[in-house]
Amino acid sequence: MPAITTELNFTTEHVLKFMIQTGRFRDTNGTISEARVEAAKAYLKTDWETMRYERWACPGFDPERPFLEESNPGWKTDPNITSKLGKYLELRNAMEEQVATFKSGPNDEYPHGENALLMCQRVDLWCAGPKEVEAAVRHLGNLGKLLNDYEPDYPDFIQEFYPGVVDL
Repeated sequence: MPAITTELNFTTEHVLKFMIQTGRFRDTNGTISEARVEAAKAYLKTDWETMRYERWACPGFDPERPFLEESNPGWKTDPNITSKLGKYLELRNAMEEQVATFKSGPNDEYPHGENALLMCQRVDLWCAGPKEVEAAVRHLGNLGKLLNDYEPDYPDFIQEFYPGVVDL
């Protein structure tokens, strides 16, 4: 089937904005779920910078370290650690509660919202006329500008490697 497609990198924020704009947070009776919409809006307002900063408030300890529960199972009850990480734990718990709320919808609405957003990057051209093709190309171009207009900023110690070239 002929189609125009792109590869876009969506984030959770993009999915939530799309779901709020299109009214995809629905209860079983068909009405918009205010609780899940509010949880999604609260998640969008999460202060990620403060969370990243507070994560390292306890020197030498990372609460996100893999296998932390196996290596240090009692860290959540250690008053020395929890007093320093209080703000981080509060922000983290609020964020996890919001995620659990907006993903708790009936009929797997969050994964369906993700799939619907992914389908925005594909436009089928079967029986499409010139106006539809032009609109599709414009739409995908705008999505690409929004999400893929990205130039990597390599640190000074990383160089590009060209095979077969001794020295540049």
